[in-house]
Amino acid sequence: TARAEMKTEECTHSISVGHNAFFDLGFLYAASNRSNLKNPFHQFSTIDTVSLSALCYGETVLAKAIRVADIEWNDASAHSALYDTQKTAELFCQIFNAQVYS
Repeated sequence: TARAEMKTEECTHSISVGHNAFFDLGFLYAASNRSNLKNPFHQFSTIDTVSLSALCYGETVLAKAIRVADIEWNDASAHSALYDTQKTAELFCQIFNAQVYS
């Protein structure tokens, strides 16, 4: 079960990362409540790639930030939850690993 996996992995107080992450937090909290799971996300720590991409690339729109970051983007695949999540992860990793913010 999800609860057993969380306990095995000691998944407590995870930091959520997302593009416009604050929009998604309500859905994540509701899903954990419906599943009778303790909210695994740290209450005060969320990393939002909207802010990071604005700072690093001057763009807040995911597709535009991805293009400026020179990451492959497919308009036909955009706006599916999985595709956008994968591209957001790529964007976050590129920003974090490049340390263009320092």
